[in-house]
Amino acid sequence: MNIANLLTDFYLKNGIPDNGGSDDTTFKIKILGLKLELPNPKFRREATYIHDIHHVLNNCDTSWKGEGFISGWEVATGIWKYFPVGLLSLWAMGYSLWLYPIAVFNGFKKGKNNTGVINLGLAKAELMKMEMTELIRLTSKQKDKLKKNQGKKSKKFLQLAEFLGWSLITQLILFFPLIIVVLGILFA
Repeated sequence: MNIANLLTDFYLKNGIPDNGGSDDTTFKIKILGLKLELPNPKFRREATYIHDIHHVLNNCDTSWKGEGFISGWEVATGIWKYFPVGLLSLWAMGYSLWLYPIAVFNGFKKGKNNTGVINLGLAKAELMKMEMTELIRLTSKQKDKLKKNQGKKSKKFLQLAEFLGWSLITQLILFFPLIIVVLGILFA
């Protein structure tokens, strides 16, 4: 099945508006039990389909557990290089760490062995026509079998260290507004 059809099914299954809501000027999100309606800026509307393809590719729903996995996966694949879209993934990873840390870590581990869809540099129309099997092939990093078996312990340690480093960065992003307020009070 091609990506366009899989996305349509994904949107229906998760109660998401047609086209991922990319035509809407606002989007809804539930944070700390509160349902918020936030502005949907142009950069987000233009990149929503990529994030949604990540959900389909990794078979994740839009619960915070699914979002946690996807945000970990996206950060590991390097989406953070694409500002301001990457900032959303970093924030979501920071928030999800408080709710589903294992899902975030599992997504991060998987992402270290994948190439992000955004990194493929393919046009939206090209992605939509693509079969899922082809997208899986393109996003799977081919590992040299010798390298794969050498230094597994050091690789796991480095992966954990990288995850912890990104976790710290995501917490700074998540709590940045609070940090600014506290600093303002302390140094006012």
